[in-house]
Amino acid sequence: MTNMTNGSPHPQRLILAITGATGMLYVTALLDLLADQDLEVDAIISDSGKKVLRLEQDLTPEDLPGVSRWFAAGDFTAPPASGSARYEAMIILPCTVGTLGALASGFSGNLIHRAADVTLKERRPLILAVRETPLNRTHLHNMLTLHDAGATICPPMPSFYLHPPDLQVMARQFASRICDQIGLHLQGMPRWQGV
Repeated sequence: MTNMTNGSPHPQRLILAITGATGMLYVTALLDLLADQDLEVDAIISDSGKKVLRLEQDLTPEDLPGVSRWFAAGDFTAPPASGSARYEAMIILPCTVGTLGALASGFSGNLIHRAADVTLKERRPLILAVRETPLNRTHLHNMLTLHDAGATICPPMPSFYLHPPDLQVMARQFASRICDQIGLHLQGMPRWQGV
């Protein structure tokens, strides 16, 4: 999965945004998978995301593996704020319903919102791992609005038919599904083979 510029390979560029919903074990699982790939992963984390990351994983953003660069959520001059930066895809994991609502209404209150808006307008893959339950009508309407705008709604729902022995394996399986959505098909990941 590389792009060719002037005949030489360059890693594909990806934006990972982390918001303040529960589910940080999925973030560490995804970054562990991406660390083995030829990818440049730039990341943005909200203030709430930092708090939940500390609460659930006892980590800071700097502890997370495989991130090339961190951008402040309030920095609208960072590369992800422009389509000319040429990121190939964006993943918001986990995605709060507040972020979902901002994106559905076209509101850019921070760099996460702006980068997602840029991703949609440039018609690049935007994966939203929306974490909320139960869902109300507004949530569902916002999901449909973003689906129609080109985003993929991919809630973190584990595959129990693969019989994951623990939470880490379960999170890794879901993270591999996210990778599928951006066209990164990882070898060695368990997949349904039929009965």
